[in-house]
Amino acid sequence: MSPARIEEHHSRGWIVPVGGAEEKEQDPVILRRFVEVSGGAGARIAVIPTASRLPDTGARYEKIFRQLGAHSARALPFETRADAEREDWLGILEQATGVFFTGGNQLQLSTILGGTPVAKSIRKLNARGVTVGGTSAGAAILSEHMIAFGQGGATPKAGLASLAPGFGLTNRVVIDQHFRQRDRLGRLLSVLAFNPFAVGIGLDEDTAAFLGPDDVMHVDGAGAITLVDVANLEHSSMAFAKPGQPICLTGIKLHILTKGARYNFVTREAVPPLPPPDDDD
Repeated sequence: MSPARIEEHHSRGWIVPVGGAEEKEQDPVILRRFVEVSGGAGARIAVIPTASRLPDTGARYEKIFRQLGAHSARALPFETRADAEREDWLGILEQATGVFFTGGNQLQLSTILGGTPVAKSIRKLNARGVTVGGTSAGAAILSEHMIAFGQGGATPKAGLASLAPGFGLTNRVVIDQHFRQRDRLGRLLSVLAFNPFAVGIGLDEDTAAFLGPDDVMHVDGAGAITLVDVANLEHSSMAFAKPGQPICLTGIKLHILTKGARYNFVTREAVPPLPPPDDDD
């Protein structure tokens, strides 16, 4: 699933995957910034809680986004593929300046919304400047290739992860969430071993990647992003590995990026955050 073509006189909107368990009460840095890049006081945010099985998820995010200064926030609880045909909900989606997918089960998202007018609309919205983001399962599904499920562990192994089509807002990255908390380096590496085209983004909880229209990623939140660049991969044994067998990978570049750091997808350069101010100043 490829990204939609950017419309004339437009630039692509922000893409904001969040690693899950983002702070919502005390100091919701990530969600506040999401509102800002969605239009600030003029933001109209569509919340899609399809991945969640909790009945109050949509309403909770509606309240949070309004408290953070958005002009409006409306949950669109698509529960069936037939719901994705509803003209009234599609009309609300078309007027959104920001779209946010909640956490839950990414396969529930893909099986209900994949290939529907909702998924097509979201790709087109992002191509004409609308911010699209999501947390946990809502982060995993944003890219062209989605990690559907897999086991934890630091060592990449054949069969460690299974892929499914995502929504295709970007084909530059493969996203994994709850990264450090659930020990997911091995499964991200095993996915990248299949085809060293995409950049791997491993998101810690309460951490977000703000992928800008200029192809620069900005890191925000309390944790870190493990970024795996396989552009110069020298060798992958994936083609010959048997299920469960460790994979040999050489020539990988890995960055650990924290709040304020940036990564340029065009130049493949990482920039660390500015040092904190001197206490003596």
